[in-house]
Amino acid sequence: MSAPTLITARLILRQLRAGDAEALFAALSDADLMTWWSSGPHQSLAETEAYVTRNAAEGQGWLCWAITADGDDLALGWVILMDGKPGVGEIGYILRRDRWGSGIAREAVARVVEYGFTDGGLRRIFADTDPENAGSIALLDHLGFQREGHLRGEWDTHIGVRDSLIFGLLKGEWRYDEKEEM
Repeated sequence: MSAPTLITARLILRQLRAGDAEALFAALSDADLMTWWSSGPHQSLAETEAYVTRNAAEGQGWLCWAITADGDDLALGWVILMDGKPGVGEIGYILRRDRWGSGIAREAVARVVEYGFTDGGLRRIFADTDPENAGSIALLDHLGFQREGHLRGEWDTHIGVRDSLIFGLLKGEWRYDEKEEM
């Protein structure tokens, strides 16, 4: 299933496409940005092309939206909603560094959460983040996610074995007014 187009006050979230690799290479090759990602910074555009193509493919148990803004179709990052068990999804996101601090990630993630709880029929959405990823933790806190667990030694990553914090949000807890953010 292709990710449906989702619209916010400033953004259009559309299906991630293989052709977005060139635009996303800036983010996926940024060593500091990729510190908390599940894989290290990309060394070549070819690596990004393979990675984006894999994430854009349909029928893999997730929906993946490219984040676009400013009336431009250029991918600034993406939001992914992965199938878990029935009624449960996991959310993930990445945004180019030059767009940090603009509220774009919060707006995009909020819209996908809204989709998950309404059209997606989910009862729970969770996120898995590194305990030192202050930006992601702040975003999840702002959207009302609750810290549910601390998994020690959960991930073997490019920066070593890392712990993981699990944040969860139930459908009945979801409250977000995009207009208040503007």
